[in-house]
Formats: sequence, structure tokens, C-alpha cells
Amino acid sequence: MKKLFNVLMVGLVLSFTVACNQSGADEAGDNTASTPTPPATEVTKTPPAADANAVDPNVPKTTMEFADMTHDFGTIDEGDKVEHIFKFKNSGDEPLIINSAKGSCGCTVPEWPKEPVAPGGEGEIKVVFNSKGKKNKQTKTVTINANTDPNPTRLTIKADVTPAEGEAADATKKDIKINAK
Repeated sequence: MKKLFNVLMVGLVLSFTVACNQSGADEAGDNTASTPTPPATEVTKTPPAADANAVDPNVPKTTMEFADMTHDFGTIDEGDKVEHIFKFKNSGDEPLIINSAKGSCGCTVPEWPKEPVAPGGEGEIKVVFNSKGKKNKQTKTVTINANTDPNPTRLTIKADVTPAEGEAADATKKDIKINAK
């Protein structure tokens, strides 16, 4: 309370000083009026930077339904690039706006509709998984930020990646060395 009183007093004193200076200048025949400066205690707040993936809270909410939210590629070879298309429907009453879709790592790349999907309309999200450098069981997710309730939505892909031939032999040698100790 004391701080508020001090801020108000400083503002009042500055306002009075500016008003006196302006009237004194006018009386002296000087028509240039000085612009009042805000008190030194006044703080200007800068709004936080907008997250590119954030959904505008003022946009009406809708819902989306997927035919499947998980896809298992089964056994694939290391280095294979595989893709799956997740089909969805805007099951709500408002246009569906997908702001972003991000894979849990750089090996998982989604493509999504950039235009709004009308109520009752359908769309697809294509997910490409690059198994280069990946071995054994893999589980990756795609996080979708949209004007949906709930938000975000997560899709999952799975694969059992067979290591490349040279690496499989190296892995066996490492296992033997570990077990021999």
C-alpha cells in the first residue's frame, strides 16, 4: 500500500511540475509545450512472444476423430523409410484448424492439411519414419496442436528395426565381450 501511495505521489508531483512549466512557458510568450514524461516508476510490460504452435484460445473448439491413432510397421530393416496415413474426421461443429504437427524426433516427419477442415469434413496426416540409425523396437509420437478439445492430440507409430548386417555382427561381438567378462 505504501508503494502505491509513493507511486501516486511521484506521478502527482511530476504532473504538477510539467503543468507549471507549460504555463510558465506560455506566459513568457513561448508556445512550445513540453511533452509530459511518464514517472520513472512506471513499467511498460512487453507481451510474451507468441508460440508458433500455440492455438488461439479465442478460436471456437471442435473435435477430431481418427480411424486409428497407432500404427505398427512391424519388422523393417534399418535405413528403410516407411510411411503411414492417419485418416481423421472433423466431428465437431466448427472448422478444424491444425496449427502444427511435430514428430518426437527428427526421424518422424508429419505432413498435415494447412487449410481448415469443415465440420464433417475429412483429412489425412501422413507420417514418414526414417529408420536410419535406429535399431530394435522403436516407438515415436506425433503431437498435433489444433483448435480441438482436448488439445493436443498424439498419434503413435511403432516398428521393430532390424540392424544393418555389419552392425548386427558388431552387436554380437560386443555381446560376446560383455558376457566373457
